[in-house]
Amino acid sequence: MHLLEYSKDEEPLITSFDDDKLPPYAILSHRWGEEAEEVSFEDIAGNAGKDKSGYQKIQFCGEQAKRDNLQYFWVDTCCINKANKAEHSVAIRSMFRWYCNAARCYVYLSDVSALASGDERDARSLLWDSEFRHSKWFTRGWTLQELLAPRVVEFFSRHWRKLGDRVSLKSQIHEVTTIPHEVLEGSPLFQFSVKEDAAYSLSGIFNVDMAPVYGEGAEQAFGQLHDKIRKQEEHLRKQEECLRDLRATNPRNDKKRIEDTKGGLLVDSYRWVLDNTAFQEWRNEQHSRLLWVKGDPGKGKTMLLCGIIDKLQRSIPRTALLSYFFCQQTDARLNSATAVLRGLLYMLVQQQPSLVSHIRKRHDHAGRDLFEDANAWVALTEMWADVLQDPSLNTTHLVIDALDDFITEQSSTSSRVKWIVSSRNWPEIETQLERAERKVRLSLELNTESVAAAVNIFIRRKVDQLAQDKQYKEELRHAVLRHLTLNANDTFLWVALVCQDLTRVKANRHVLRKLALFPPGLNALYKRMMQQMSDSDDAKICRCVLASTAIFYRPVTVSELVALVEQLEDVSDDVREIISLCGSFLTLREDTVYFVHQSAKDFLFAKAYDEAFPDGSEAVHQAIFLRSLAILSKTLHRDMYSLEAPGYPLENVKLPRKDPLAVSRYPCVYWVNHLYKSKAFISSVGGLQAADVVNDFLRKKYLYWLEGLSLCNSVGKGILSIEKLWSLVQLVQDARRFIMYHKGAIEGYPLQTYASALLFSPTRSLIRQLFQHEEPEAISIRPALSEGWSACLQTLEGHSSEVRSVAFSHDSTRLASASWDWTVKIWDASSGACLQTLEGHSNSVWSVAFSHDSTRLASASDDSTRDGDVRVYICEVFATSKLREARLCCDLLLNREHTALRGKLCSVRRVGILYQIRLLRRRGAYFQKLSRY
Repeated sequence: MHLLEYSKDEEPLITSFDDDKLPPYAILSHRWGEEAEEVSFEDIAGNAGKDKSGYQKIQFCGEQAKRDNLQYFWVDTCCINKANKAEHSVAIRSMFRWYCNAARCYVYLSDVSALASGDERDARSLLWDSEFRHSKWFTRGWTLQELLAPRVVEFFSRHWRKLGDRVSLKSQIHEVTTIPHEVLEGSPLFQFSVKEDAAYSLSGIFNVDMAPVYGEGAEQAFGQLHDKIRKQEEHLRKQEECLRDLRATNPRNDKKRIEDTKGGLLVDSYRWVLDNTAFQEWRNEQHSRLLWVKGDPGKGKTMLLCGIIDKLQRSIPRTALLSYFFCQQTDARLNSATAVLRGLLYMLVQQQPSLVSHIRKRHDHAGRDLFEDANAWVALTEMWADVLQDPSLNTTHLVIDALDDFITEQSSTSSRVKWIVSSRNWPEIETQLERAERKVRLSLELNTESVAAAVNIFIRRKVDQLAQDKQYKEELRHAVLRHLTLNANDTFLWVALVCQDLTRVKANRHVLRKLALFPPGLNALYKRMMQQMSDSDDAKICRCVLASTAIFYRPVTVSELVALVEQLEDVSDDVREIISLCGSFLTLREDTVYFVHQSAKDFLFAKAYDEAFPDGSEAVHQAIFLRSLAILSKTLHRDMYSLEAPGYPLENVKLPRKDPLAVSRYPCVYWVNHLYKSKAFISSVGGLQAADVVNDFLRKKYLYWLEGLSLCNSVGKGILSIEKLWSLVQLVQDARRFIMYHKGAIEGYPLQTYASALLFSPTRSLIRQLFQHEEPEAISIRPALSEGWSACLQTLEGHSSEVRSVAFSHDSTRLASASWDWTVKIWDASSGACLQTLEGHSNSVWSVAFSHDSTRLASASDDSTRDGDVRVYICEVFATSKLREARLCCDLLLNREHTALRGKLCSVRRVGILYQIRLLRRRGAYFQKLSRY
């Protein structure tokens, strides 16, 4: 056994002992952090690892051991040589004995806080009691033995504050784990029945709800435990899958990227807003729900929000929620209303997991399509409304850097939710926000003194950095500082762009002359930068890069840029230099190309369109379309990730170190978008019709494209692309039937594209004939199939019993189905995704019908409570202007007498939502078709 002790120089050293000659030692129980931050056996042996965050735990354990007069201590991260597999295996088998033989066990709870001073009674106060009960330490696989095996177990907070021991905290531990008090007090384990208590105590460890039934026997107890654990694992699996599909981006990562791209968050540049009257009113007044921060481009709105978020994170109660989203207009994935809601929901659910139930009830039926198909916005707004109106929702703060209609509609929905939004001074936004209630305005243009002071602080920082990097003399430093201060016009972005350009001046004697060329104002500066770029020897290629980046649907990597822009082929080694020449418009962050600001992209389209797009933006789209198909034709093939087995699930796929799709991901998802924007389908492309080009690609690469879409988690977007091509190419009609029919298999298992999808397609399917060589050879008995596709477009699965009635909405976008399983389901007619499941009937549903405007649905059921009675449930299916379904709007008990029936129906008509309901009498042999009276 390896133990640690401190040398004379207070450095931890590894000492080895035979197991039968072990000295007294302390042992640590803790949760691992990031593996790269934990100190390893090799680190201790090489006197390294002190800069890792895990080193603090080793120091704590050693110092506490000293206080307990113990020379030696043991920490699993660095006392096991994992490089030696035999030693590692022995250590795993010896773990219980090592904890049992320890003189003391220190439990370090990294997610529990306590007072820095005070007696032990203060430390056990309610300030940390709740955190202790919910500590993730209790959910570890090793916790049970590390809690029960040692003679003395002591608990410490993340601040090294002692909370108590196993005996003094036995009540809390028992409530968390259900382990009997006697066991926690040290009674020998053999005195207790392991037949049932073993299972019951494990229920707390595995976080499952299991009521003890003493006398049921060990087999039944463990059977119940295994069943509970299996259900819990299935629940967690579905929850993780739901969060993975919901996540379009992680706003936390976006915030850090934005801050890093802009040179870091300068506290003094946003501190003023914290004392601003408008912010204080929003913060302190319960009735103030919405803080609207507005200002012109480049005034620092985004960084201001970053600073406010940091302040809120430090100051709001631990139970309060904070969610935010940075809308990126230059990235199509992050500039839509659906992206905003997905980002906000993702952060809220991570902080309060119980809220995921509002998403799960739809996601379990629809899967990823719930967030990506044509009706994603409808579904998301309904889920969003459910979350905001959840009675258990904690106090919530929402911060968004862009505006949309739903914000004005939702800002006063819940008294527990406060909003902060930022926007430009645009009339249409002004009009929208005028409708919002309980709002407070914070105009940057009306706080010029505060903004000017913040900009001046930013200028001093940038100039100091320039002076240090370029070795300015004090006179030059002062001249640059004065020029920027006089010309910045309270605009952070102008200062940043000028300073960025000054970094390229090689000789300091040219700085002042260069500085004088920069005009005040963003548009004037962009114009100057455009002229400067046009005067360079690489003007043509810079223009191509700039124009291409402006029309991409998301930021692309350098390798993708080189592949998609033909002009970069011969200068691929110098592409970063080319991007730097476009530096006033583009920036490079972690090998990905971004616009420096939305205003830069706006300038290209509004002020420099003819220069950036001399042949029109359609020509650039056309070039990207052709390059995309060329890339895909070269890189797509069967089993690109070497999965081999057709049943290999996508969720288990690991990204290869050398990704075969590295340059194919963007064209795989977006080539159809560029085709449509290019308008090439109405003109010839290099002497060929676009239809011929696409037709040739689909004939040769269609199945490989589907595999690529699956590996890119973009089958849903692929379906939308096929829909766009529906009327363009004859082959697309067969391709559309193929993907719609086999969507489920391809989406979950990429290689089923070549197995079940081909085998169960009609024998005369064009796709099957073109890719006959990809059919699995090992299958000798093949299913008998029709020659052509049947009249069935899709098979919608989800009901657990016979379907009794179906109805299309009048706009043909949705389909309703009624079943003997007492439910009504609403389907997206295009993608086949289940949008809603309406519950409430207590018997089979016989009929459904949409209203004329397709915003409402009526359902009739045989919910009889006595002979011959029929209950009618009328449920609403809302359009985009609505936010949630209304369950059981009206419940009618219809009697046999026609007059009574007529009276009841008249009362429904006044509600205004009855339309063509079919009623079946329980013992009758006929239907009655009832229209409006």
